[in-house]
Amino acid sequence: MEFLKLLEGIRTPFLDWFFSLITYLGDEVVFMVVAIAIFWCINKREGYYVLTVGLVGTMVNQLLKLFFRVPRPWIKDASFKPVESAVERASGYSFPSGHTQNIGGTFGSIALFARKWLGRVLCALIIILVAFSRMYLGVHTPLDVLVSLGIAAALVAAFYPIFKSEERFERFMPFVVAGAMLLCLLYILYFPIFGASAGHNPTNLESGMKAAYTMAGCTIGLAIVYFVDSTFVKFDTHATWYVQLIKIAVGLGVILGIKEGLRAPLEFICIGNVYVARMLRYLLMVIFAGILWPMCFKYLAKIKCKPLDNFALWAKNLFKKGDTPPEVEPVGAFAEEAERTKDNSRTLIRDRLRDEGSTPHTDKRRKPSWRSRNKKNKKRYK
Repeated sequence: MEFLKLLEGIRTPFLDWFFSLITYLGDEVVFMVVAIAIFWCINKREGYYVLTVGLVGTMVNQLLKLFFRVPRPWIKDASFKPVESAVERASGYSFPSGHTQNIGGTFGSIALFARKWLGRVLCALIIILVAFSRMYLGVHTPLDVLVSLGIAAALVAAFYPIFKSEERFERFMPFVVAGAMLLCLLYILYFPIFGASAGHNPTNLESGMKAAYTMAGCTIGLAIVYFVDSTFVKFDTHATWYVQLIKIAVGLGVILGIKEGLRAPLEFICIGNVYVARMLRYLLMVIFAGILWPMCFKYLAKIKCKPLDNFALWAKNLFKKGDTPPEVEPVGAFAEEAERTKDNSRTLIRDRLRDEGSTPHTDKRRKPSWRSRNKKNKKRYK
């Protein structure tokens, strides 16, 4: 608490605004956008990795909150005052920090697959800023933050060998999905078995139950998506840059529409049971993100825009090192052949002329090789 009071003494309106903005990076929506964008546009295996670390980490985090039942800092010490704008979103127990563990798992997973050191430094900087923002805003103690960072690092390291290669991913992913579903079942069973007798605050208990049914919908959806995609859909993530933008913009728009637009209808269908309605809502979000929308990617890949393609080629050549000439696409009769064989134009011309009965550049006969000369000499002396 002494460190939090020290941070309380250096607060300014600008820093309050800045860290209130930074802390949103650890929110559920940011995790969803980043994980789905990787899954759709970069690499499915890396997307599954980020999603798995996030889902398992959230369940572990919520179970620890319910087990330790540590109150928020302003409840432990009535003289301490957090930033008012952060109190409304700080629901549930304090230990460990959910936002910190979320950002640590998400960007820690991305950092392991980053191919350049600048990407890893950027991921580390985001993790540090979000972790510090939770303490600056006064919603978590240093112990909450450090333990959540340790849990995130342990999950990132534990799942990395499974998702490191395609072979290990295909072998172990079914077991990962089964383990996640078992953990989710234990999480849900906690409330009817121990919830009433554990002496939980009603507000914290409600927050834990919402998280449990949210994770149930996401975990069941992840199992369905993995089975259907690996068996039937098998979508490809590669596309032009403007098609990637279409995939992200339209897909995320529909997902957010399901998240907010189906809230009231599903609660009505479920006869007021907000927890079951929440589970179904997140289940539909995951199924759309993993099955329905990816089924459209092969049709979106057919979209072509020559001006945008030329712009991408110009930008690529603009940042290319050296004075190398711009790339030129093959045209004419050799275009399809060049794309298929990936060979240089000289080889293509020689093969074409050879098929027509002549040789390029000269009509002289090629000199026989030493093997053919040796064969002729052996026959001569026989």
